[in-house]
Amino acid sequence: MKGHGRRCAVLAGALAGALALAGLLSGDPAAVRRLRSDPAAVGLLHAATDAARRVPYEGRRFLTTWNHSKSATSEVTVTHRPGEGIRYRSAAGGAGYRPESAAGGTTGFTARTLALLTRNYAVVRGPDTAICGRRARVVEARRADGSPAGRFWLDQETGLMLHRELIDATGHPVIVTGFSEISFTVPAAEPVPVAPPRGGLLRFPGSSVGDPVQTAGPETAESAWGERLDGAGIAGLRGRGWPLPEVLPGRLTLYDVRRERGGGAVHLSYSDGLAAVSVFVQRGTLDERGMAGWRKTVRGGRTVYRRESLRRWAVSAGKGYVYTVLTDAPQSTAEAVAMNMPRGSEPFGRRLTRGARRLAGKVNPFD
Repeated sequence: MKGHGRRCAVLAGALAGALALAGLLSGDPAAVRRLRSDPAAVGLLHAATDAARRVPYEGRRFLTTWNHSKSATSEVTVTHRPGEGIRYRSAAGGAGYRPESAAGGTTGFTARTLALLTRNYAVVRGPDTAICGRRARVVEARRADGSPAGRFWLDQETGLMLHRELIDATGHPVIVTGFSEISFTVPAAEPVPVAPPRGGLLRFPGSSVGDPVQTAGPETAESAWGERLDGAGIAGLRGRGWPLPEVLPGRLTLYDVRRERGGGAVHLSYSDGLAAVSVFVQRGTLDERGMAGWRKTVRGGRTVYRRESLRRWAVSAGKGYVYTVLTDAPQSTAEAVAMNMPRGSEPFGRRLTRGARRLAGKVNPFD
């Protein structure tokens, strides 16, 4: 590591108990609004999103998730040069590149997800502290009962987000991510790679149809997808019968829709402002022979396959569609989403006829 790297203490230890979706993402939005957010605290998060684009840095970022009493951690080396984007390197040799237009993803926030955060939680200041050997301002997202649901450490000098936690209803972190080392002096620029990022071909689990997606991991998955769909594109897919729910359990709201190059699977991004969930929707039927090693749950006539690792997976199917859910949040979140995706139990033509006009008239969810 070059520059003036500072090492952070990485949260360690095990957290006990399974986490219900309602315990993680709970509360009445109206009651949260009555708590009122602090405009200065919200402003700090907006500034952090801007800092992610304008501040040069090099460091190591980690992601730790917990489920039951087990934890899993991933770490990558990152380099950001304003105007050039972010480069990622993992210890396993994987590498990736995120363009400058997506650099704000370092904070985990966009204008849309910040709006969801302030709608579902009260955003307030916490006591200032230090992390990574640097003075930091602390911002908390609180539930209606006043308990913290998320906590963010923002560098006092640059505004960059250094550390963030998603906290369950018992007060335990379930997702922790941030820098374990950081330097604000970066090496000389390197040429931007022309070739696609390293990686293999990923075919969605259990899928009987659909082209594979080239990816080098979660950090570069965005590069495997086409441009974001606007309201007309979303309405067009819905009018052709694609199940693209606007809201999922836990107040998870659709904020981004992309389609795989070549017109294959559709990538739906949901958030309540804190938790993030990806749902990949593709035409076809679930090939159960491809689910060996996955755990099977049957509830209310719905079958869901699940797998737990650093990220949580859940797969279900409706009539003519397969849903693959991926999230950092607890497994209960992934399962609840997969369980509640449209089942497509009605004949395709009837569903299309009844819903086409209403779906085509929907407002652009990105406005």
